[in-house]
Amino acid sequence: MSASEDASAAAPLVVVGIGADGWAGLGEAARAAVLAADAVVGSARQLALLPEIDAARRPWPSPMEPLVEELVAGALAWNEDNSPGGAEAVDSVCVLASGDPMLHGIGATLARRLPPDRLIVHPHPSAFALACARLGWPAAEVELVSTVARPPDVLARLLQPGRRLVVYASGTSGAAEIARVLRERGFGPSRFMVLEQLGGEAERISESTADDWGEREADSLHTVAIDCVAEADTPVFALVPGLPDDAYENDGQLTKRQVRAITLAALAPTPGALLWDVGAGSGSVAIEWLRAEPTARAVAIERQAERAERARANARLLGVPQLEVVLGSAPEALCDLPGPDAIFIGGGLTTGGVIQRCWYSLQPGGRIVANAVTLEGERVLAFARERCGGTLARIEIAHAEPLGSFEAWRSQLPVVQWSARKERA
Repeated sequence: MSASEDASAAAPLVVVGIGADGWAGLGEAARAAVLAADAVVGSARQLALLPEIDAARRPWPSPMEPLVEELVAGALAWNEDNSPGGAEAVDSVCVLASGDPMLHGIGATLARRLPPDRLIVHPHPSAFALACARLGWPAAEVELVSTVARPPDVLARLLQPGRRLVVYASGTSGAAEIARVLRERGFGPSRFMVLEQLGGEAERISESTADDWGEREADSLHTVAIDCVAEADTPVFALVPGLPDDAYENDGQLTKRQVRAITLAALAPTPGALLWDVGAGSGSVAIEWLRAEPTARAVAIERQAERAERARANARLLGVPQLEVVLGSAPEALCDLPGPDAIFIGGGLTTGGVIQRCWYSLQPGGRIVANAVTLEGERVLAFARERCGGTLARIEIAHAEPLGSFEAWRSQLPVVQWSARKERA
């Protein structure tokens, strides 16, 4: 029997959301689910919120993944002394989660791994909902960001004047790390509210600015709300493609702003889609792919170590530290990568086998875009269109620049762009 078949045959896994108000804040159905369980899994803090119950208690280990695997497989087992690792599987398991389990929680993690009939969820009001309620913020107008088990740089993607954010934090230094990200990116004047123990007897809200918060610690259970305000000279970076060229550290190996916007439009980022950015240079195309669609994924392939590190730094600065950077030369570096839904070829176009390997690896229905500025590159793209179909476009951009005491148009090198979609079988 396969692991998926084992998971389908196992008893449903029950997930109960619990807040800082503990047992008193649980509804009747959630309490019944905890009381009916043979074993309860949760953090030490969550387990301490429960009254005396018959169920064995198992705190999350670090890392969590081995226990997640046991839960998914329906193979959680205990010894007679309630220690883990016994030979006899536990029939009924309840997993505790903070607030709403399906909002950046263990419930969402399990839901990605289990069929719907294997998961029963009893939600509790989330810290996001409670924060919006306390501050009088319409929730539909607020963005939620989680920095739990993620670099705090992820919130940089959403730093724009007038935007409101609720940021999940972890540890006592979470608020300080979030404040640092704001200060480093010119958003130190932002209204900065730290909400501790939301919903519990020890609830407290502290208001400051990111500049003034400094290195202060907060309760280990806290959330940060931000009303974004930028310093006067802070550049505004939109989520739509086409960031200014000076948003990137680069050595000239950069797809220029207008061409980049056209390129991203042709690539068309979609939820969960994986991009290969081949010959990534400064990483601009992969970075804006991730900025445009937060659930998308991207791998930047770059043969020069200095440029690869620069792409990583740009990704962190612009709020997408999840960008994966592979150091290597195409086509060899492409062989072990997962099949992409979209490919951009910005460098190495004339290297033998690059287009062939990319087209072969592209998932059915996927899109490929390649740009060329040399005659040799144009010939490669013309041949690619002949073999694979698609369209060719010539992009010419000119900027008004000084010419003596007057101004004149100065043209960039024309870019020839090939764009194609791989037909489904």
